[in-house]
Amino acid sequence: MGFLDLLTDAGLATLNSWVQTRSYIVGHTPSQADVATFKALKSAPDATKYPNAARWYKHIATFEDEFATLSGDASKPYTAYGPEESELTVNPAKAPEKAEEDDDDDVDLFGSDEEEEEDPETVRIREERLAAYREKKAAKPKVAAKSIVTLDVKPWDDETDMAALEAAVRAIEKDGLVWGGSKLVPVGFGIKKLQINLVIEDEKISMTELEEEIQEFEDYVQSTDIAAMQKL
Repeated sequence: MGFLDLLTDAGLATLNSWVQTRSYIVGHTPSQADVATFKALKSAPDATKYPNAARWYKHIATFEDEFATLSGDASKPYTAYGPEESELTVNPAKAPEKAEEDDDDDVDLFGSDEEEEEDPETVRIREERLAAYREKKAAKPKVAAKSIVTLDVKPWDDETDMAALEAAVRAIEKDGLVWGGSKLVPVGFGIKKLQINLVIEDEKISMTELEEEIQEFEDYVQSTDIAAMQKL
């Protein structure tokens, strides 16, 4: 039968009973089933009347930024989930055998508000699953922050071999550094400076250190200067 209208007391009672022995609507990790049910609620359930539903809602809210990435069928409505017989869930006293089966199949990761002490095995399982989730989340690839830089490299005079100067600069190879296009820009008295573009990964490349390394080409380089820099 699935969940009832979650904006009614009967629907909230069904949800409250359903998550009494569950951390998630389906399975042991957050999924699109939790997303659909969460979105069907306009706000957090009353913690006094529906403590289990309120606890579940608060927990699922911590995944709100990740809803689109959670597993499951996002096209299913919330009514596709929940008990097969809503009345039995709203009135669990009428189905003690079903309640006992649920207790065997689903481990409560968070515990009831009425429990004074959690079972050690429940705590162990909860901590293992939370650790596995954190490890999986930490393993997701992060997009590296990058910047595009226009660097001016000034020679000593008009007799400096600019081709050799540029070759020396481009010979610098580093993880997180990519050289781009370049041109020679007149600065006066027949002197031209090398203006070269580069892309850097901000966490890997220090522009201060890179400039110092370029300035070590003392036969060619008088000085360097960052003409422009912006984030990609």
